[in-house]
Amino acid sequence: MSTAARRSGGVFEGLYKLIMRRNSVYVTFVITGAFLGERAVDYGVHKIWESKNIGKRYEDIPVLGQRPTDE
Repeated sequence: MSTAARRSGGVFEGLYKLIMRRNSVYVTFVITGAFLGERAVDYGVHKIWESKNIGKRYEDIPVLGQRPTDE
């Protein structure tokens, strides 16, 4: 086996032992990962939606909400 394969296996093995050592650490890792993943997806989808809808939102149209003036 090459040294690179041993080194990468050692890193993954060490990370596995660090996370899976105690149930509380594992549960905290899963909950934190889910929260951060949800935030990242929400941010990305929001930015995509805003870039595709420039000028189409209620706030972007200046004449909406104004009453016509009879002069």
